[in-house]
Amino acid sequence: MRVNRIVVKLGGTIILLFLVILLPLGFVMNQIITGFYYNQVQKEIGKLASRYADAIASNRDAMTVGMIEMMSAYSDVKLVITDVEGRVIANSGIAWIGEELRIAEAERKLLEQGRSVQIEMEDTSSDERFIAIGQPVINQNQYYGSVFVFSSVSGMDESLQKVRQLLILSSIGAFFLALGFTFIVSKKLSEPLIQMENATRRISKGDLDVRVRIPSDDEVGSLAKAVNDLAVDLQRYRDTRREFLANVSHELRTPMTHLEGYAKVLKEELYETEEEKRKYLDIIYQESVRLSHLIYDLFELSKMEEGKISLQMESTDLSDLIINVIRKIEPKASGKGLKIRMELPDDLPLVYVDGLRMEQVFFNLLDNAIRYTEQGSIWVQVIHSAACELITVIEDTGVGIPAHELPYIFERFYRVEKSRSREYGGTGLGLAIVKQLVELQGGAIQVFSEIGKGTRFEIILPVGGDARETD
Repeated sequence: MRVNRIVVKLGGTIILLFLVILLPLGFVMNQIITGFYYNQVQKEIGKLASRYADAIASNRDAMTVGMIEMMSAYSDVKLVITDVEGRVIANSGIAWIGEELRIAEAERKLLEQGRSVQIEMEDTSSDERFIAIGQPVINQNQYYGSVFVFSSVSGMDESLQKVRQLLILSSIGAFFLALGFTFIVSKKLSEPLIQMENATRRISKGDLDVRVRIPSDDEVGSLAKAVNDLAVDLQRYRDTRREFLANVSHELRTPMTHLEGYAKVLKEELYETEEEKRKYLDIIYQESVRLSHLIYDLFELSKMEEGKISLQMESTDLSDLIINVIRKIEPKASGKGLKIRMELPDDLPLVYVDGLRMEQVFFNLLDNAIRYTEQGSIWVQVIHSAACELITVIEDTGVGIPAHELPYIFERFYRVEKSRSREYGGTGLGLAIVKQLVELQGGAIQVFSEIGKGTRFEIILPVGGDARETD
């Protein structure tokens, strides 16, 4: 298994978090249990030491001391009573203490001040540890000695050690359980990502039929869907590119063939009359214009997509601009028996656009409307919406666009009615150019269509606009 595998990284991260939580938790539990045991012992021997010290303070005689010593021996309480100098005057079962209880000077001063102390001592012969609580014997603010009650902590240490071992064993078991759980979870989480990685590698090599199974309705599922959408989009792009190259090849081949053929006729003077010569020259001119138009469209689209087009933005009267475009294209509509109707309000506000580029937009849309409309009319309308926008509507009664093709008509190289492309002409670049130009000027374009009833384009432009010149 590679170190950079996501299973290892994800699993390692989860285990690290588990250890970061488990180790401090184990330490805190150990401290709590140890503190609880020690507090219980200190509380018990502290109470005994206080009682004995009070009893001696009330009856300061040898008989009382002897009785307490005897009672402690019977009850198996380890007790030491000292005088003012620290000499042992009573000892119940602690043979290794000797005749004097050696404690630090600071603790002795605390006892003289009437305060209790805690000491730790060890029996060197048996390595047994003891803690003791010392209580001063005080009567009428006079210090007479101390009472120390001892308790062995060796047994408690053994119990605590067993508890610690139990905690360690439980932690190890929990660790391995978490390790197995982490491996399963991380493998389950990483499998979709690994599948997506493999799928994207296959996509990069040209296998666009690959699809990723969508495992869930979450971010991972959304990513899988995005990979599938990418494959679909690339497949469509490849298909449209192939189709575009075929269309462009055809569009280029036809005028080039005509240019070559008729130029050869003229060069070799194979014509019979001057009228026939002019006819051939006219064909050469038309094919040159057609070829220039195709090259211009390709060049313009390329500049737009690279952001290298210059826009001369200025406040523009949209009504004047539309009227000017309709005046230019109306002869073509009249030639097909079509009428262009207008509805342009008088009080329209100005828009901040490039007038020439917007003329190009409207001209392309009207040219398309005329091309795909055999009978009926074309309607041009401008609406001032409540959202401070001007909506220009261009609607025809033409053949319409299939619903499943509407999302793609603004894509470069895409052509509706592929089987009838020769009849309608075009290279699939016009609407792509229109969309680019509208969006570069801060607007938006949308389309609605129904087969056999016609198509409606809406161009939305903000009123006023930002007085910047786009380069």
